[in-house]
Amino acid sequence: MGYILLEGGAEFGGQMAEPDRQAIMLAGGPDKPISIIPAAAAPDNNHQQAGRNGVGWFRRLGATNVSALPLIDGPSADAPQIAENLVKSKLIYLLGGFPQYLAQTLNGSRSWQAMLSAYLSGAMIAGSSAGAMVLCKYYYDPVSSRVVEGLNLVKYIFILPHHNTFGKDWVPRLKHQLPDIILFGIDEETGALTDTAQENWRVYGKGKITLYHHGRVDKFRAGQAFDLENPLRR
Repeated sequence: MGYILLEGGAEFGGQMAEPDRQAIMLAGGPDKPISIIPAAAAPDNNHQQAGRNGVGWFRRLGATNVSALPLIDGPSADAPQIAENLVKSKLIYLLGGFPQYLAQTLNGSRSWQAMLSAYLSGAMIAGSSAGAMVLCKYYYDPVSSRVVEGLNLVKYIFILPHHNTFGKDWVPRLKHQLPDIILFGIDEETGALTDTAQENWRVYGKGKITLYHHGRVDKFRAGQAFDLENPLRR
């Protein structure tokens, strides 16, 4: 099994260097292949610029083998060459944008199976905002105002990105719809990195992680670690 890095948004600047450098290290070092997935930015035709931003960011952090893959829709998600690149990747980073489009693009695709294979072989899967949301069993689609099934890689939690700006406003409706799932609020310029068991998490970056579960609210700042089993037992 590999690692999971979830980020709350505003990913290419400020204190996001801290979790992303840690991700590079856990992926095996700056020379290991990093793949940027810009699909979530395709609906508003921002995928090329978003991909370039991602490549430039990781290069500034010292990565030497990073590329933005042209995975932007269903056909490209099933392209053999893209899937082959993903299988070989040691860090796969899903950019933010439109969560439902991203989930529908990846779900059942050859690329998603390749990402799972890479993860099972020890690769890091990272996502920011929409890229983090869809990795869970469920995510919130702000366009339709519905809870939708996600890719189910990350267990037990439901991501609230941009928690310090608008993400916290989703809490009242979601805590009743998802009473047995931990609502996992992530501030912008903030990331949470888990171990291979997806139980122990550590916070990096500028803001905090806020957990909502069974009427309890727990907050954790950069440098703090927490275990999801404790909220689950409450």
